[in-house]
Amino acid sequence: MVFGRGRKAKKHEAAEPEDVQADIAADSADDAADGRSATGPFDVSEISSRDGYVDLGALLIAPRDGLQLRLEVEEATQRVVAVTMDLDGSSLQLQAFAAPRSEGLWEEIREQIGQSVGSQGGQVEEVTGDFGPELVAKLPAGSADGSQGYRVARFIGVDGPRWFLRGVFGGEAALNREAAAGLEELFRKIVVIRGDNPMPPRDLLQLRLPKDAAGSVPPGAPDFQQPERGPEITQIG
Repeated sequence: MVFGRGRKAKKHEAAEPEDVQADIAADSADDAADGRSATGPFDVSEISSRDGYVDLGALLIAPRDGLQLRLEVEEATQRVVAVTMDLDGSSLQLQAFAAPRSEGLWEEIREQIGQSVGSQGGQVEEVTGDFGPELVAKLPAGSADGSQGYRVARFIGVDGPRWFLRGVFGGEAALNREAAAGLEELFRKIVVIRGDNPMPPRDLLQLRLPKDAAGSVPPGAPDFQQPERGPEITQIG
């Protein structure tokens, strides 16, 4: 049986009881969670050890040769609002948010990103990728010669247990799936640490520089560039 969101059942179709609909929704959520927990990104409860990761507070990052990390700082508060992974000329900006226990955020956030891009005079297209629904956005940007062009960004999102992780590809990875392969692999290895404290949905999970304590930064960890001003597209609601 095909279900349409917000549509009434036709007279010749039998409407499903509410408890059956709830079971279907729960099964779908469980299936999505099972897929994510098998392929990543992961919740901290799904890994056996934190050893070998770069600890950025809310996110654990797996090291890789050639990877550089940039922490992006909000000017007004000086808090770290995002981390960007730079690899082979492309980038992947990461932000993790608190989410409700009972439902994900990505569907609603895609709509909001589309509205935000449209308000800036850009265009957005929804496509299906390895992480499910994605958005490819074209944002107006001035080129070096003064002419008006576009900057392309590719948005991916994953709903986890009480968290939501968003990635934004830039550079060649936003246009070319093959160029994005290395960053996509790193995205799958990310571990999110939500914490147990109550947080309003959509609040940013706290990021920080790695501790200086011995052993906190694994051998072969990526280079860190100086923190810089936060990204243009940060808030999700």
